[in-house]
Amino acid sequence: MSTENLHNQEAIDKLKELVDKIDIGMLGSYPTASTFVHAVPMSRQEVDDSGSIWFLFSAESDTHIHLEANDKVSLLYSDVSNYSFLSINGHAEISRDQDRIDKYWNKMIEGWFEKGKEDPNIRVLRVVPDEAHYWDTKSNKLVTFFKVAASAVTGAKKDVGRQGDLNV
Repeated sequence: MSTENLHNQEAIDKLKELVDKIDIGMLGSYPTASTFVHAVPMSRQEVDDSGSIWFLFSAESDTHIHLEANDKVSLLYSDVSNYSFLSINGHAEISRDQDRIDKYWNKMIEGWFEKGKEDPNIRVLRVVPDEAHYWDTKSNKLVTFFKVAASAVTGAKKDVGRQGDLNV
């Protein structure tokens, strides 16, 4: 796997491509009373033009409690069918932005909030990446397997994909 560090718009485009393709990632927050990360699956609502990732979540959640004390977050995305992976470390910004709630509201979100869009516990979470790293084979798992096997048998180096930093 070769290294391809991406910067600025290329990095944002790659981050958006992977997050949109994978959708659900594990969002890690850092509780003050524990030495371990607290991780929950979260479905992104949007990756904006600056590379920030947006979610809706509840003010009653453990994640919200943790983020009030420590705004550091980690997001991990994994698509094992295509051997695509993304690791993001950043900081969280929480708001009650009604325009964003309206924009992101859908039937899936409705299932989490019994009181609808007016639920006082709905919060908007913006994750601003501080650092990110990706691994992407640019092909599916089977093709990647055969490339690796061919490299092992023949000794010839096969291009099995790229990995690198995303400097957004």
